[in-house]
Amino acid sequence: MLDAYKNSVAKQYEAAFCTLNRCIDRCPEDSWNAPVANWKFCQVANHVLFYSDLYLGADKKTFRDQPFHRANPQFFGDYEEFEDHVPQALYEKTPIKSYMEHCRSKATEVIAAETADSLNSRCGFDWLPIPRAELHVCNIRHIQHHAAQLILRLRIDVDEDFGWVKSGWGDG
Repeated sequence: MLDAYKNSVAKQYEAAFCTLNRCIDRCPEDSWNAPVANWKFCQVANHVLFYSDLYLGADKKTFRDQPFHRANPQFFGDYEEFEDHVPQALYEKTPIKSYMEHCRSKATEVIAAETADSLNSRCGFDWLPIPRAELHVCNIRHIQHHAAQLILRLRIDVDEDFGWVKSGWGDG
């Protein structure tokens, strides 16, 4: 049962990241900093990757000390995503694509390393009193929620059509 769960969750992370990746790739330059609800397209893309990265980790304490974060301090700045306000920073597409690749690789590694004990333990974030197994499902839902916002924006702005992503990066 553990292997079936891990395999399913890994595929769903891949599909969710593939969907988000399509949004990023298909966003024209003139829409990249355009509004999507209260934030700009690039800020939504960063937000979903930021929290995907966070929730794939063990806790908030170790988040900033990851090699990807240490290698890209200018990208993360003062970690304004942790502040309770509309983001101010704007993000270029190339660093967002690098962050996407980091999150995708991290998801693969983290899911492969999960055990029955780790999946049944509390997730490590005080504001989410759930086990890690459920956190992964919530994380995937969060990616899809924001990908849907971006898809709608692209559909309205540039009549971009998006098909269903079945699983993984091979789908799009």
